[in-house]
Amino acid sequence: MSTAQLPPLNQYRIENARLPGYTGLQRVRIDDGVVKTIQSMTTPYLTRTEERLDLAGDWLSLGGIDLQINGALGLAFPDLLACHQSQLQEICQFLWQQGIDGFLPTLVTTSMRKFQQALAILTDHQPSHSPPQAHILGVHLEGPCLNAEKRGAHPPEFLQPLAIETLHQVIGEYTDQVTVVTLAPELDPSGTAVAWLRSQDIIVSLGHSQATAAEANRAFEQGATMVTHAFNAMPSLHHRQPGLLAAALMHHQVWCGFIADGQHVDPLMLQLILQASPDQGLFLVSDALAPLGLADGSYPWDSRQIEVKAGTARLANGTLSGTTLSLLAGVQNLVRWNVCSVGRAIALATEAPRQVLGLQGLGPGQPASHLLRWGHDSSTQELTWQRLFAYA
Repeated sequence: MSTAQLPPLNQYRIENARLPGYTGLQRVRIDDGVVKTIQSMTTPYLTRTEERLDLAGDWLSLGGIDLQINGALGLAFPDLLACHQSQLQEICQFLWQQGIDGFLPTLVTTSMRKFQQALAILTDHQPSHSPPQAHILGVHLEGPCLNAEKRGAHPPEFLQPLAIETLHQVIGEYTDQVTVVTLAPELDPSGTAVAWLRSQDIIVSLGHSQATAAEANRAFEQGATMVTHAFNAMPSLHHRQPGLLAAALMHHQVWCGFIADGQHVDPLMLQLILQASPDQGLFLVSDALAPLGLADGSYPWDSRQIEVKAGTARLANGTLSGTTLSLLAGVQNLVRWNVCSVGRAIALATEAPRQVLGLQGLGPGQPASHLLRWGHDSSTQELTWQRLFAYA
């Protein structure tokens, strides 16, 4: 995206900006590098000495938060070793350049040794502030307690039963580092595993599952609050067997992540769930794999190979394994497909994931360095973005 950013002056008055969740044009005051106030343009304002910037109706948001990203620049997060710390820094810098403020490195099903190894490396990671980079907000464990019938590209030899003992082995001493665990709730009807994860303040997400609506609702009652890549690796919506996804969409305390690459889910189905959940309950993820940032081609993936074509990754047998499109490319797709408004598309990648994690959204106190400016061409439905300030 464009790198034409404003210099890091201390005071700005941003006017005529559209903000996700706000009605009409807004005035945003920046002081000492942070957002101080957000007011409607109809509110009288005492002119100050700050620099004035007129967005002329462009959108303003925080950067994206990606809750499901498996790697980038050729490095898969489950393969992390101590020698990869510098490469991990490069990934964080690359994601910042992709408009991402923070992310959850996602560890897909692998061996116990590699789970522990990757968690140790991510725990030891020390973020840099110059050059700026996206922050690691915890870890998402996508497995290994998944239903073999819905394992997708997850290697079957590493799948494990859903039990507290298994979770202890996977997570070890890194409970403070783990933010989300994706699991198949039908593997433990007692709910003890879900209850234990919630006791550790870990978000429980349902995915790679054959759960019925009743089984999903039971897991929600036990504390699960999220669904991993809606539609994918779960029963389809069915008029007699509604399943996990229908139960989640009807539950006001459950958030569903989804991928907007045009391959994982047809845009028409995305429009369906967006209209079914008009207020909240949905958020975008990239589900990007290690070749994110690299050209199409063949790449190693655990002991196998994936083929990347036009941003879509598949195993040799054709199994869809992920994408190499960035999170904000999904925002642009939603607008291009005309499946929701510009403001909602932006919010699905910026505000909604922050709500899932209990983080503050766009408002007073947020760093100005996190602000993105979005331009929308209504004649072509093209959406572009750039970081607004050149802060380190």
